[in-house]
Amino acid sequence: MKETKPSWLYLLLLILSGEAIFILPFVLPRVFRPTVLDVLEVDNVELGLCFSVYGLVAMVSYILGGPLADKYQPRKLIAIALWMTALGGFLFAQYPDLWMLQILYGWWGFTTIFLFWAPMIKATRIWGGSDSQGKAFGFLDGGRGLTGALFSLLGVVVFSFFLSESLDMASLDSRKEAFTYVLYLSSLIIILVGILVWFFMKTDKRGEKVTLERISWNEIKQVLQLPSVWLLMVIILCGYVGYKITDIISQYAEEVMLYNQVDSAKVGTLLQFLRPATGILVGLIADKLKITWLLFMSFVLTLIGGVLFASGVIAPTTTLLFFMSVVVIAAGVYAIRALYFGVMQVGKIPMTLTGTAVGLISLIGYTPDVFAGPAYGMLLDAHPGEELGHQHVFWMLSAFAFVGGLAAWVYQRKYGR
Repeated sequence: MKETKPSWLYLLLLILSGEAIFILPFVLPRVFRPTVLDVLEVDNVELGLCFSVYGLVAMVSYILGGPLADKYQPRKLIAIALWMTALGGFLFAQYPDLWMLQILYGWWGFTTIFLFWAPMIKATRIWGGSDSQGKAFGFLDGGRGLTGALFSLLGVVVFSFFLSESLDMASLDSRKEAFTYVLYLSSLIIILVGILVWFFMKTDKRGEKVTLERISWNEIKQVLQLPSVWLLMVIILCGYVGYKITDIISQYAEEVMLYNQVDSAKVGTLLQFLRPATGILVGLIADKLKITWLLFMSFVLTLIGGVLFASGVIAPTTTLLFFMSVVVIAAGVYAIRALYFGVMQVGKIPMTLTGTAVGLISLIGYTPDVFAGPAYGMLLDAHPGEELGHQHVFWMLSAFAFVGGLAAWVYQRKYGR
């Protein structure tokens, strides 16, 4: 009997919710990083510590939330997670003190992971079926990237519109007021996406067949005995370090390329548009080629881009080389993200245990949420405003890309038949 997939509307709502939930904690601070540091009155290390609190809470949430996704349908879990995340946006708009900001990031670590992460991955596997995993995860990450890019673009437009004076002359109060509008609008849109998911992301009979009544230690042991699970922990950890470091490219544009804050935000927005282009392209070709080989080659691209930035050859006079390097590193990092959960099928991870497997893999794979922010914050603050600090960050990226490439090579040799 021919396999029937859930509808394209199902995937579309999965894509919308998959990025909307991360707009407040990650996308806006990435695109508006210089502004966020100013209006919150924090430095790179302090903002990095907020991301670490997020990561610590997220690590517990991965483990507890993973089995939850194997027991319940994703629609309600995802909608509730969106609404809880949006509530945090209204607190963010009050520009809290550092300790309250850390509590807020801890809250987001819970809301974006416990009820959300594993259900999203499992729902995507269900949509992809046995023959379209590359398309499912490529379209998911590409679509999430497009959603993030549109949010970023909307944010830049709203921010520019509400600035009462030109950016070069704008006071801190003026920038704070403009950014507040960005935060409120984002929160309201996230609430709306939650409403759409609740009413329209309908599950089908096949989705109901891949839930378990209960998760026992036997299921967890079964997952931990799979070599693919351990390899994916390393692959995702290394790929995610690369993704986290793209957060500073808009800051690189300001401090090394000497762009103003609006132009540096535009570089951040360009990155957001490279992500959907990469994800959709990967989604179209991954099922026709070896998905494991594509994953390995994505690490090679990331390594090349990392070394280009780390070498110090990029300067204000080499604008073309800067943009070429941004494209290379973005293509590598975003292709890795689009592919790493897509190889679960060839790695023989059972569909019914997807949530549990995702929880265990993510516990290790997403530890960069804990250490990456403070690590590159310290490297940057040791040489504030200088190219040397940025070079050290990109050497760090290159090292992780090399290790991830090795793990992807082993995965390709073991499962890429």
